[in-house]
Amino acid sequence: MRRIALLRGDGVGPEVVGQAVGVLEAVGARIGQTFGFEEAPVGGAAIDVEGLPLPPKTLELARASDAVLMGAVGGPRWEGLDYGIRPERALLALRQELGLYANLRPARVFGPLAGASTLKREVVEGIDLLVVRELTGGIYFGQPKGVERLSDGTERGVNTEVYTTPEIERIARMAFEVARRRRHQVTSVDKANVLESSELWRRTVTRVHRDYPDVELSHLYVDNCAMQLIRAPRQFDVILTTNLFGDILSDEAAMLTGSIGMLPSASLGGRVGLYEPVHGSAPDIAGQGKANPIATILSVGMMLRYSFALDAAADAVEGAVAAVLARGLRTADIHQPGTTLVGTAEMGAAIRAALPG
Repeated sequence: MRRIALLRGDGVGPEVVGQAVGVLEAVGARIGQTFGFEEAPVGGAAIDVEGLPLPPKTLELARASDAVLMGAVGGPRWEGLDYGIRPERALLALRQELGLYANLRPARVFGPLAGASTLKREVVEGIDLLVVRELTGGIYFGQPKGVERLSDGTERGVNTEVYTTPEIERIARMAFEVARRRRHQVTSVDKANVLESSELWRRTVTRVHRDYPDVELSHLYVDNCAMQLIRAPRQFDVILTTNLFGDILSDEAAMLTGSIGMLPSASLGGRVGLYEPVHGSAPDIAGQGKANPIATILSVGMMLRYSFALDAAADAVEGAVAAVLARGLRTADIHQPGTTLVGTAEMGAAIRAALPG
């Protein structure tokens, strides 16, 4: 039995996680695999009952599980809290405590949704790329950092971009290994023409690539990559990049698909992988049955693929989503004229019914 920690989160989190669990149970029944689920509070829900966004028992459960499925956290009711105990700190702490140094964020345009993108159909049709973002190093964690007051009364803000060879090596290997499951292409993104840290990044990625001769490697400066994502996004398979650049580029890639409600993610690197939708907690529609569960359901697909090596089951989940979209079923965020508007539970039920076998 595979043990999965359920951290439902806040806002629409419990609704979409519930539908993803239903899909995972349905897949398990078809392939003879048992999944066991244990819940714990996280984010704002945990603050309400424990006073902390990540209580010790929640972290203990996550560490003891085979994978973690998490809903979005946060909302206006907790925005007045001190920064150190806001709901969002739970996600950062989980990444750190579980050793999750790699964030995998796919951007795939399902054929029936090509018209939902703000870009032309002929540009976005067929997009299927994956951003592999280094998650625990770079400018967000480098020292020194902070704001200091100078003798003339002005202030000086400092953040330091720092990467070590081992940090670059491990994320590069992750990208090359993932590319072997896809189309065997990696584009490493840096700013090596002006940043010494990027010079080390490019040199190290190039060296690691020697161990993966079956994978094609190319390099792009980050400004060119940002342009190419809009100009010709189908050229990309796996985009490997730093924490800061990945933060920006993954959001840009997300909007190619038409709705953030379609985008899953995986955070990997330690023994336990963390899977969650990219979208937020959407408190304005929480409890109304309007949220799109597809991002969370596709996150379950990533769990099957990357934590449990059940590629056929992952393909089945993605295929079921594609089949339901081809039938014209849409939640509000992806609804278009001529399609059928459904709610969270209806979309989840349709995807379960579309699973093969």
